[in-house]
Amino acid sequence: MPTKIIETPRDAMQGISRFIPTQKKIDYLNALLEVGFDEMDYSSFVSPRAIPQLADSAEVIAKLKLQNTQTKIMATIGNIGGARRAFSHNAVDAVAFPFSISEIFLQKNIRSNFTHGTQTIKDILTLCEANNKELVLYIAMAFGNPYGDEWSVAILRDWTLRLQQMGVKTIILADTTGEGSIKGINESLTMLNHDFPTMETGVHLHTTPDDWHDKVSASYEAGCRRFDTALGGFGGCPMSGKKLIGNLSTENLLTFLEQQGEQLKINKEAFQKAQTLAAFTF
Repeated sequence: MPTKIIETPRDAMQGISRFIPTQKKIDYLNALLEVGFDEMDYSSFVSPRAIPQLADSAEVIAKLKLQNTQTKIMATIGNIGGARRAFSHNAVDAVAFPFSISEIFLQKNIRSNFTHGTQTIKDILTLCEANNKELVLYIAMAFGNPYGDEWSVAILRDWTLRLQQMGVKTIILADTTGEGSIKGINESLTMLNHDFPTMETGVHLHTTPDDWHDKVSASYEAGCRRFDTALGGFGGCPMSGKKLIGNLSTENLLTFLEQQGEQLKINKEAFQKAQTLAAFTF
């Protein structure tokens, strides 16, 4: 199965304090749409007080050139209201909801808890079915927990089973603070792919220049064939209370996949154009 690449400019932009002009965002996202990524997490529908950088998500999506692209458009949300706002735009194919198996981080990130969070997932799934849209469920702190909550692969499995029984079909394991071990990444993804073969699974890695290859290798060897990336490796989670160490860079993943012999459907000329724009955008 060829690897899916999900480009995440939303994650790249959200932690930048300097407001990026709306037109610059539009130009950059349109350049990314020409590259041929499988999906693009373009922005978020959350409170502008929480993420002021992405307050212009409605204006941006209205200007995206979607006529000649096969790239699915995803938007990140934090609650059912965000899902409703996202689905008011026909261009949105899927919403990403950041759940967590750390209740402490769930409170930090979206001011929620396990009870309220699972009810929100049920409500979003109902809304997705009514609008013929998809839910991509992110599990933050999937490979460990720096906040003191108990963590194990067994806990991750129990939560995944519960989420699958609720109707979740796509789960992304997130190395939210970049502290996941190579062993933890490999064991978690191996379990997920073995125990939940009908579920689409992926990984969202926060990496450094020193550990990205080992983390990608551990994921790939465990059967992961869906990776979130950000061109240039920009970004991170501003709600973690920790330094933004960066996302897995698109350039590094493409190099890795070429080394595995994968035939990539990336438009290299468009990719170079997007790289140039990124330098001016970020």
